[in-house]
Amino acid sequence: MEDIITELQDMRYLNWTKTRKSSGTAGSFLKSYDEVEKKKIYYKLSDYDLVKGIIGHECVNEIVVQRLLRLLNVEHLEYTLVHALVIIDEKEYETYLCQSEDFKEKGEAKITLEDYYAMEKENNESPLDFCKRKGWEKYIYDMLLVDYLVLNRDRHGANIEVLRNKRNKSDRIAPLFDHGLSLLCRCQSNDDLAMFDVMEDKKVQCFVGSNSAVENLKLIPADFYKNIPALKKTDLNIIFKDLDKVIGKEYIKLMRKMIWERWCYIDSIRNSQ
Repeated sequence: MEDIITELQDMRYLNWTKTRKSSGTAGSFLKSYDEVEKKKIYYKLSDYDLVKGIIGHECVNEIVVQRLLRLLNVEHLEYTLVHALVIIDEKEYETYLCQSEDFKEKGEAKITLEDYYAMEKENNESPLDFCKRKGWEKYIYDMLLVDYLVLNRDRHGANIEVLRNKRNKSDRIAPLFDHGLSLLCRCQSNDDLAMFDVMEDKKVQCFVGSNSAVENLKLIPADFYKNIPALKKTDLNIIFKDLDKVIGKEYIKLMRKMIWERWCYIDSIRNSQ
């Protein structure tokens, strides 16, 4: 599936809303939307700084992770990486942004998992046990595994959503989305890359688990590991196809190393079961 549009698109008509980083550090994630043939299309940019402009590469991370999710047969929101002209604070930028469609079906409304859990949980029921009771355990195990592979730092309770249809009295968990704060998201220079340890267990936010991506792997049952599709080293060529047109080769080299070495750790768990 084609997920990169390299031809420059004029998207200076979009209006951007600034959303502060959940971590509270400097910078913003800018979002916008448009309606095309009665379909709502959402757009987001990488990290933006009022003085330096667009400084992040979170949109590239979305494409890397979604390609990994495809290989692992995990349901997810599909993003397209678009080469675009945009205007922010009356200044023009040439950048790459992420485009996606609304994943809600007719009659559905969304609510964060955190809020839904607060409304519907039983006494002393953990978020993980709540998801198991709802039949969403495979989703959670897939999420924990992938979030380890890419070191997703931002899987808080609002980055997982539930879609409810009050008329049908049904609910379902939304496809996985929002993987930008992963991989090398804090690296903005070659010095940052040189200091980055691809296997370090950095502190993460995880609503259904702990602050350790490694420890969260222990929440996954042994029989689940046995059914995970095996990644091959050649799959990295699929994951990073054409991204050298968007981001530096040094970044790609280190992201390849990160995913592969973390997969080898997962594979060691698989083979020890």
